[in-house]
Amino acid sequence: MTHEIRLGGVAVGLGSRENPPMSLHAALSIDALEAPVEALRTELRALGRVAVAFSGGADSAFLAWMAHDTLGDDNVLAVTAVSPSLAIDEYDDCRSLAQEWGIELVEVATDEMTRAAYQLNDGDRCFHCKDALMDAIGPIAAQAGATVVLGVNVDDLGDHRPGQSAASQRGARFPLVDAGFTKDQLRAASRHFGLRTWDKPAAACLASRIPYGTTVTLDVLDAVGRAEARLRRLGFRELRVRHYGKTARIEVPVDRLHDVVDARDAIVGAVRGCGYDYVTLDLDGLKSGNLNRALGLQAGESGPPPSP
Repeated sequence: MTHEIRLGGVAVGLGSRENPPMSLHAALSIDALEAPVEALRTELRALGRVAVAFSGGADSAFLAWMAHDTLGDDNVLAVTAVSPSLAIDEYDDCRSLAQEWGIELVEVATDEMTRAAYQLNDGDRCFHCKDALMDAIGPIAAQAGATVVLGVNVDDLGDHRPGQSAASQRGARFPLVDAGFTKDQLRAASRHFGLRTWDKPAAACLASRIPYGTTVTLDVLDAVGRAEARLRRLGFRELRVRHYGKTARIEVPVDRLHDVVDARDAIVGAVRGCGYDYVTLDLDGLKSGNLNRALGLQAGESGPPPSP
């Protein structure tokens, strides 16, 4: 027997004993999903018309889909910021997702690379990036009579992300936070609604691969982006290539470390082809926000509020 619940009025299959859900995310209780889904719909209806900052990741994709499902075609724009820090695979996926879901997509160029404070790459780099994003998306939203919304979830509030402050100061809203969505809950809800992004690995901007204090340049972003794209094509779905001059430090989940060693020749060739002389493997494994250690933080910890 296949069981079914309704989330926001939509029938959702939960699987059966013969065909159970495929992920731990799907094991969350019904109440843990239904309450935040209904709360999110309420938040979106209160906003009326929204412009979603759409990077194609699991968070912004879920927010865009929910907004479109709740508010309809005429009240939702997905706006993708096109810049050298957006990986080409992510850019392509933004286009594909918008087409699949029938969401209007607007592409806008951002100018963070012209900002000395951004290129300087100190602990507030993300602040300047989001400030540039709001410069680009703000006029589009204003013309449409829409509120800019970002796919920030509750779990993100404990990380060092000064860009959240920049966006908030410029009037952006975080409906997932207001609705109480955690990362696991939004992934579970995404899976239940049939969104292919439900298990998409986190993919922060390419500048996050560059250690603080190292200047952000087009050449460096290009090298990192090409190296990661090549490794994905070798079968490594979750990874980071951290940039240290002529040395690339590869991070993959701990359970994939042996796969890197097994594919050593192909990986070394792929990464060296992007301009690196030395290819190293971080035995500590993949850690989002790993470079925050240079700020005296462990990966995932929050820091002091950014200075404008």
